[in-house]
Amino acid sequence: MGKDYYSTLGVAKTASPAEIKKAYRKLALKYHPDKNPGDSKAEERFKEISEAYAVLSDQDKRQQYDQFGDAAFHQRFSQEDIFRNANVNDIFREFGFSGDDLFSNLFGGGGRGQFYGGRGHRGPVKGQDYVMNLRIPFRQAIQGGERRIDYKSDQGVEQLQVRIPAGVETGQRLRISGKGGKSPAGGHPGDLFLELQVDPDSQFSREGQDLSVRVQVPFSGICLGTSVEVPTLDGPKRVKVKAGTAVGNKIRLKGFGVPGHGHSAAGDLFAVIEVEVPKNLTDAQRTLLEKLANEGL
Repeated sequence: MGKDYYSTLGVAKTASPAEIKKAYRKLALKYHPDKNPGDSKAEERFKEISEAYAVLSDQDKRQQYDQFGDAAFHQRFSQEDIFRNANVNDIFREFGFSGDDLFSNLFGGGGRGQFYGGRGHRGPVKGQDYVMNLRIPFRQAIQGGERRIDYKSDQGVEQLQVRIPAGVETGQRLRISGKGGKSPAGGHPGDLFLELQVDPDSQFSREGQDLSVRVQVPFSGICLGTSVEVPTLDGPKRVKVKAGTAVGNKIRLKGFGVPGHGHSAAGDLFAVIEVEVPKNLTDAQRTLLEKLANEGL
């Protein structure tokens, strides 16, 4: 079962940064190991609230957690990523507690070296992380799916089956644990990060959680009203076009955008209205248009 960082800190999903910090301060004071020596349950609880605070106090991490949910978030962020640049030491100093050494002991890493960018280190060095570019089709990025890749590792070329979470975008990374370089000192291997490049689509474009698609409507339909088929990711859907609809207007199809995940609702699809101009006219069509022109239309 996934984690819910908001429940861990006891705050609402709409909590402000100040409310999140206040909740963490209160819980950190209660469960800090210096106040609970030898209490493994308190130590575990302290780890949980510190991880939750590290994510929710960072605007970018919080946004991705809200958008993609716990499982997909942890596919993108390792524990090192979560705690990198996390500002908890100022809070600890207010209590008179230690910070860097504490995190070294609790999380088995390099303390400030592992989480905060310093040089200290405890325990075996983790292997090197690798980064590989991966191009994926637009619709797979939106809907998710499985992708087989060839990956050149230290052991030679491997085939990996990768799960693409729904809703990913260009520039985001997927983490495959343990597929990086070997540790030189018997520690854990590094991770493989797949940096995504999403190909454009011939029909759809994307802005955040919303999609848009251009729809051609005959001139008569613009004037008199009509119905047209709008392409969606789930197949065509017929919608009404009101009489007098202006070119460029958008018809909203609620929930037909990027699928919702975690704390994020599904986006919408917007059909952008364009006039369908025929390249060749029949004699009858030309005659009728000439009459309309004479009537000032």
